[in-house]
Amino acid sequence: MLRPALLASLLLPATVHAETTPTPPAELFESDGQASSWSIGIGLGVRDSPYAGEDLRVRPLPVLTYEGERFFWRGRYGGVHLLEKGPFTLDAVLVARLDGFDIKDDLGRRQLLANGLDPDLMEDRDDGLDAGFALSVHGRAGELELEARTDITDASGGHEVTLDYRYALHWGRTVVVPGVGVSWMSSDLANYYYGTLDSEVARGVPAYRPGSVATPHASIGFSRAIGGKWRAIGALSYEFLPDRISDSPLLDPDTSGVPRLSIAFFRSF
Repeated sequence: MLRPALLASLLLPATVHAETTPTPPAELFESDGQASSWSIGIGLGVRDSPYAGEDLRVRPLPVLTYEGERFFWRGRYGGVHLLEKGPFTLDAVLVARLDGFDIKDDLGRRQLLANGLDPDLMEDRDDGLDAGFALSVHGRAGELELEARTDITDASGGHEVTLDYRYALHWGRTVVVPGVGVSWMSSDLANYYYGTLDSEVARGVPAYRPGSVATPHASIGFSRAIGGKWRAIGALSYEFLPDRISDSPLLDPDTSGVPRLSIAFFRSF
C-alpha cells in the first residue's frame, strides 16, 4: 500500500489540490522572473476531509523542488518538457495521488455504521501514482491547460482528465495565481475512492458506485520571495462535489465540497 509515509518526499508545497491535483502553476516556483534550480524546505497541507468521521487531514512533510530547462520536480508533481514552441508546452508528467485512507485509522466507525457500512467488512484504499501528459497554452489572457493521467500502480486503475484556466498577477516579488477548472474522473477512479468495492459487496456491504463524474474547482495560489534565496508558497482551493460523490456512504452526510489549504517555506540553491 502506497501510504503517505512512503510519499513524504513527494509533497506538493503549493498545489491547487492536495490530493487530486491539476498542474501547479510554474510561476509560483520562479525567483525574480527566473526559474530556480534545487529547493528544499518544509510544507503543510490541510484538507477538511469529506470522509465519514475524518475531520481535518493534516500532512506536515518535507518539500523538494527542481526547475530545469527540460526536467522539473515540484513536490509530488514532476515531469519533462517534450515540446516548447511559442505559447504551447507539452509535458510528460508523473504525479503522486494521495487520496488513500485506512478504514479503521482514518474513518469513524460510528459514522460508517450510521451510513449503513460495516467497517469490519471493508478494505483500505491505497494511494497511487499517475502518469500522463499536460498540454498548456500561455498568452496575455492567462494559461489554459489540458491534462490527462492514468493510474500506473493499479490502485484504482482509473483515469483523470483536467481542464484548468489560470491567470498570474505579479506585484513586485509577490505572485498571485487565481484559477478555475474541472476534473473528470473515470468510473474506476471514482468508484475506488468514493464507492464500495466488489470484494466488499461480496461480503455484504451495500453496493454504491458513483460512476464517472466531473468535479469543478476554484483556487488561488500565492508566492512571495523572502530575501535572496527563501520563498513562501501557498494555495487555497475548493472542490465542488457532485451529488453522485456527496451521496456516497463513505462520506459525511450533506457534504457538498472539499476546502484545502497548503503552505510551504523553502530555500533555493
